[in-house]
Amino acid sequence: MNIHDAKTNLSRYLAELKPGEGLVLCKRNQPVAELRTLPKKSLRKRRIGVAKGEIEVPDSFFEPLPDEILKAFRGE
Repeated sequence: MNIHDAKTNLSRYLAELKPGEGLVLCKRNQPVAELRTLPKKSLRKRRIGVAKGEIEVPDSFFEPLPDEILKAFRGE
């Protein structure tokens, strides 16, 4: 479908998609992008504590970061 048509009717087209289907967006009849449906989330609940004892967080994790790392996060 062309981009103008997609902008106008995207909600309707997405509602009509079936699992595994996709939409190809075109600009001047040339494909430029593809939209695909996402897989459904699992309805099964996750068990709490499955990885207990497999992960260890060192005490240093809770210490303040060094100034040079904090500056990098700020883009300085």
